[in-house]
Amino acid sequence: MTKRLLAVLAASLLPLCALAQGYPNKPIRIVVPLAAAGTGDTLARAVGEAMAKELGQPVVIENKPGAGGLVGTQFVAAAAPDGYTLLAVSPSHVINATLYAKADYDPVKSFEPITLMAYTHQVLVANPATPFNTLKELIDYAKKNPGKLNYGSAGTGSATHLNMELFKSMAGVDIVHVPYKGSTQARQDVVAGQVQLAMDGLLPVLALIKEKRLKALALTSGHRSASAPGIPTMSEAGVPGYVSDTWYGLLAPAGTPRDVLAKLEHAASAALKSPEVRDRLTKAGAEPAGTTAGEFRKVIEREKPIWAKVVKDSGAKVD
Repeated sequence: MTKRLLAVLAASLLPLCALAQGYPNKPIRIVVPLAAAGTGDTLARAVGEAMAKELGQPVVIENKPGAGGLVGTQFVAAAAPDGYTLLAVSPSHVINATLYAKADYDPVKSFEPITLMAYTHQVLVANPATPFNTLKELIDYAKKNPGKLNYGSAGTGSATHLNMELFKSMAGVDIVHVPYKGSTQARQDVVAGQVQLAMDGLLPVLALIKEKRLKALALTSGHRSASAPGIPTMSEAGVPGYVSDTWYGLLAPAGTPRDVLAKLEHAASAALKSPEVRDRLTKAGAEPAGTTAGEFRKVIEREKPIWAKVVKDSGAKVD
């Protein structure tokens, strides 16, 4: 390698080195590709607030819903890799890459992992006026009344949609899908009785369940939630073998300097070790994680082929 080429390479790296050394010197935003008040939004706000204390700069949450999370995800994929624009993700991150023909990002290659923030539970909820109170009663009713029940989801191809389609397939029932632009709207319509059912995150519906404005029928997870131990899993409640766990994490655009990523990982780790944050997440129905970047990368790499198969088997397609 010539001295001239070495000089050029060194010069090209100087801006990145300077960026890492002075990082952060302005507010950081975490893009949540879903509507406000949902599970991902709630988790990002709790962790973001604690990260701000570690980083010495404000961490602002920016909701960019649309296309089941695709709009916000592609926005961050195309953002400058400088550590000032991050992405809060869930299984939809890997689902959409297969589901949408127009998706122009790779869930692994287009991003740098920071940490897996938490595991949460999705729950099948019903309007209180429905004539069933358990999952088995729902299955019996649905079999006797095929196509008469409706359920809301966060959108076609979302985790809430695919988890419900998996339930329908395994339980052998016909329930009509009503896609929304986010889980918040679907949730509101179940409470109002516009649709009878919804698959939703446990975190945002826990208060509504306690207030008896919604009935909880079953969790999609492989185990019960410490926040709501009275809600059975799908497998326990009538669909043996059903398991679909939900996770949430933080990513940065590919190409973000390693020193910047290290600072973000440290801040996120400190936030998730904070007793205040852990207590806040646990009370809200989440199980704090706080993995290393490498551990989170393995989760995404593992989930990518799993959800690709689920999307294919479900027949779900979005242009």
